[in-house]
Amino acid sequence: MSLSKPTSIMYNLISAYLQRLYSSPLKTKAITSCVIAALGNVVSQKLSGARHLNEDSVLAFALFGLLFGGPVPHYFYTYIRLLVNHPLGILLIERLVYTPCFQALALYLLAIFEGKPHKVAYIQMQKLYLPTLMANLKYLTLFHYINVKYVPPMLRVLMVNLIGFAWVVYLANKRAKISKEK
Repeated sequence: MSLSKPTSIMYNLISAYLQRLYSSPLKTKAITSCVIAALGNVVSQKLSGARHLNEDSVLAFALFGLLFGGPVPHYFYTYIRLLVNHPLGILLIERLVYTPCFQALALYLLAIFEGKPHKVAYIQMQKLYLPTLMANLKYLTLFHYINVKYVPPMLRVLMVNLIGFAWVVYLANKRAKISKEK
């Protein structure tokens, strides 16, 4: 009986998530993205050996997840099907158009949300953009193909967020290294 409790809790959480996803998809995806991005940043800081949590960075990642990390992919995956229906076509547009734009937006806005002025945010984005974009295309393309090909449309943003968790850890580490170099 006690072994069934964790399973029951998981089923209840998944059920609650799916109900909220059905009744309020944008809000659910935004909040999920916010939590995952903040947790990814915390994990990144802990893995890098930070003694004190950089709360500005955690808040920046959480804000970005809430305002952009959930809503932008929600609309992208909702409307991409109007243009292209084949998974390979969706993947090509996602990887060659959406990803470069979203990566630039993320790098710039994360710096802005941390309270950095435009000039500093722009310079930081320029330093990080190409290496992070190339790493994203190199390491995450297969995961995005699986997402587009096999994951039901309703759950794609959740999968992007779970993939994004690992990406946030990577990105936060890259950004921290650039900040330390200054």
